Amino acid sequence: MITLKKFTVKYRVWSRLLLSLFLLCFARSTVSAIPLSEYTSAIESAISDIGSLLARDGHESDDDYQTRFSTAITNVRTVLPRNQQVELEKLTWTTDNSWLHSALDDLERANIEEQPAKLRSVLDALNALNERVGELEDAQRVDEHKGASKQKLEGILSRPEYASAAQGPNAITRLLRDLIRWIESLMPKQTEMAPGRARFISTAVIFAIIGVAVLMIAYVVWLLFKRFYRPVETKPRQKREPRIVLGERLQPEQTSADLLAEAEALARSGDLRAAIRKGYIALLVELGDRDLISLAHYKTNRDYLRAVSNVPQLHSPLKRLTESFERHWYGLARATQNDWQDFRARYREALQTGN
Repeated sequence: MITLKKFTVKYRVWSRLLLSLFLLCFARSTVSAIPLSEYTSAIESAISDIGSLLARDGHESDDDYQTRFSTAITNVRTVLPRNQQVELEKLTWTTDNSWLHSALDDLERANIEEQPAKLRSVLDALNALNERVGELEDAQRVDEHKGASKQKLEGILSRPEYASAAQGPNAITRLLRDLIRWIESLMPKQTEMAPGRARFISTAVIFAIIGVAVLMIAYVVWLLFKRFYRPVETKPRQKREPRIVLGERLQPEQTSADLLAEAEALARSGDLRAAIRKGYIALLVELGDRDLISLAHYKTNRDYLRAVSNVPQLHSPLKRLTESFERHWYGLARATQNDWQDFRARYREALQTGN
């Protein structure tokens, strides 16, 4: 039974290898651009191949797995070459998949213990790329129905059941009102006595009640302060270790300002694609120094985005910067000077909201 299963695995591997060679020959025989839908299918095929390597049968031998591993890597390189012409909205774009080929080279050089983590990193990057391409396909349909959807939404929100009700007094107003009523309830009732004496007693009672109330409030505030106040303990600054962010090794003394200066130099030299990547890494380092995220060599850009999902004022600008990084670094769009200026503006916005 095991021999038959091994034969089936080997037959599947060799058949996929022949199919890959056929696709490679066909890809070299033509230079015409492929539709966006075909590019999407190629990304999904690469995701399937990389994902299959994370699942390993217990009866599969190391040689069979290595053969399947090599075949899957060859398939991914075939369906997603380094540069590819793609038709998008009646225009032709050249995708840059060199990042993927570099990651595959690194994956092949890795030992068996490092392969699962690197496979997941490549799979996350391909899923992010697939999401961006899917958004491009949906953009045109969304634009067509945007006007109608907006009118429909306004009509729904104008219904009586969705109208906002008049808001009552806030908590502080209600507390003061209750305190005044309590004080009034403690005041003596009007009795038959001399006007001067009655006025004196009422004034004395009011001042006494107000003094007791102030002392009670001060006592409660002191208890809360004593319970929740913790003195800040200054910890000795530890010597920094070299950090790896999105595959780039940073020196211990490198700061986000240094990285941003390098990004500006790249932009002035005309390498806007590399400038956006360097600027995105500078932003992650700054957020890490502010303890808003935790930097790690195995984390992807999507991991850092998910880490601030509970901070809406920071998540929104970081999401736009992440999309700009993926769109230009993965080769979906060629970076222009306007893209770099927009990235710089979003960068400043993220730092302001991250304070």
